[in-house]
Amino acid sequence: MPGLTALLIGSLIMTGPHGSFAPEYVALGDSYAAGVGTSGSTGQCGRSPEAYPSLYAAQQHLVNAHLAACSGAGTADVVNDQLGDLTPATSLVSITVGGTDVGFSDVMTTCVLSGDEACVDKVRQAEVVIDGPLGDSLSSTFQAIHAKAPNARLVVLGYPHVVEDNGPCPLSTDKRRALNEGADRLADVMRDRAVKAGAVFVDARPAFAGHGYCGREEWINGVLFPDVSGSFHPNAAGQRDGYLPLLAG
Repeated sequence: MPGLTALLIGSLIMTGPHGSFAPEYVALGDSYAAGVGTSGSTGQCGRSPEAYPSLYAAQQHLVNAHLAACSGAGTADVVNDQLGDLTPATSLVSITVGGTDVGFSDVMTTCVLSGDEACVDKVRQAEVVIDGPLGDSLSSTFQAIHAKAPNARLVVLGYPHVVEDNGPCPLSTDKRRALNEGADRLADVMRDRAVKAGAVFVDARPAFAGHGYCGREEWINGVLFPDVSGSFHPNAAGQRDGYLPLLAG
């Protein structure tokens, strides 16, 4: 009776060995959620077993976990390309997104290679997007997730300060101040739109405090060579000790 056997196996996977519902987890977002910046990051999307969603799935022994996050993904990419694993049975969705929309890579490149004025100006350009279209883009993304997974708990994990305010650093004080002010404004918009969508916003800034680039114990990479894509992204410690407790807590 192969059909009955398959049905029983499928039922066991969905309910778990003791008859309780097995949680179905889907991780969405950009390079921060995919794990770019860790040694395990591979493929076009840069997905890594060291990324916080993968660590969470392993920690919780989840049999139904899907890592859909991808490097370079903005809110539109999440909606268009990452929602395929969502179903009414999905019980948890996590997402980190918005950095690509505001030009994070371009901002950091400018601040590393150019002077203070150019860096500050590039951050201000990003803030125009943060205070403008980003909010509606986030709201639309959260609504699309809820439509596909109406029973899921949606956890929106924010971004840390990528660089410490004080101490010796290749980046000037003015650059660091501008970058962190921009991160603060981004966090405010992410929190506001997450709460309005009925999601949970988790602020990454307190967890990473003291551990940004130029900190004593860095959880954020500096400039990496030859693959610069992981620059100013969480390293393995940042994913494990910074982000994972935020999702698991």
